[in-house]
Amino acid sequence: MSLEKSGGAWYTGPRKTISIYFPGVLASVTVGLAATFVAQHYNSPVMLMALLLGLGFQFLSEDTKCIKGIEFASKKLLRIGVAFLGMRITIDQIVSLGFESIAITIGGVVVTILVGYVVAQMMGRGWRFGILTGGAVAICGASAALAISSVLPKNENSERNVIFTVIAVTTLSTVAMIVYPIIVTALGLDAKDAGIFLGATIHDVAQVVGAGYSLGVETGDTATFIKLLRVSMLLPVVFLFSFLAREKGQGKGSFPIPFFVIGFAICVVANSMGLVPETVRVGLVDLSGWCLVTAIAALGMKTSLKVLTEVGPQAIILILIETVVL
Repeated sequence: MSLEKSGGAWYTGPRKTISIYFPGVLASVTVGLAATFVAQHYNSPVMLMALLLGLGFQFLSEDTKCIKGIEFASKKLLRIGVAFLGMRITIDQIVSLGFESIAITIGGVVVTILVGYVVAQMMGRGWRFGILTGGAVAICGASAALAISSVLPKNENSERNVIFTVIAVTTLSTVAMIVYPIIVTALGLDAKDAGIFLGATIHDVAQVVGAGYSLGVETGDTATFIKLLRVSMLLPVVFLFSFLAREKGQGKGSFPIPFFVIGFAICVVANSMGLVPETVRVGLVDLSGWCLVTAIAALGMKTSLKVLTEVGPQAIILILIETVVL
């Protein structure tokens, strides 16, 4: 074999891998960029925009050149994004909230997931759907839905249910951002209690920030910290579901904890100890956001609108019940 031929063979592997994944990843990133532009200019949830635009490009998932890349973006980039979510949280932030606030927040998360689990089965929707929707409502909306879905056993409706959950919790979160501050004002809550209420009940982080700071700095700070406490619950919840799936023989692999969950924990500890320079931390938080937006765009591209309409009104009722309970 000549050197030229050997050299050509050496480059074949990486080049072939890139050629397989690049078109689909590029399409997902492009949709994510477009969604971010639309969200910023029209003050709308970026996750919802990415999902809706992705649905509009569903035909790309049927193109053989894009299939592998879209699959990669919807799974691998999703897990990277979830891992780096830990850079938004410190242990000191959680402890500073006080025992009562922590107990209220954790209790709300646990009860909401349990209600989703029980009510979903009463409706005949299955325990997977109950845990998926309950976790999304209880923890952090779209990000939690994506993280929890990645460890739950898969069936023929898994991706459809994830897309539906993301649309539902994002829509409800936007409504809550407008309505909940009115409720807080009507109840006459002080700044701290208002922050606890908003941070513990609104689904997505961005909407918590918007609602909280609309009522003042102290309310906004408290709401943000409470929300971050809910986000930190993603670690034990995902670990628990992953462990239970393996106990039932429905999980993948032999290692009991998904590596992205370990990454999430490492990021929380590193951020808490100040081991990461601020510029790097901000960069990783931004990277997390981009990975999640790209992943949700890819999920949208993999989902048929016709299939999505088959979810049914019971699913909407379930998420509404979980939201009211929380």
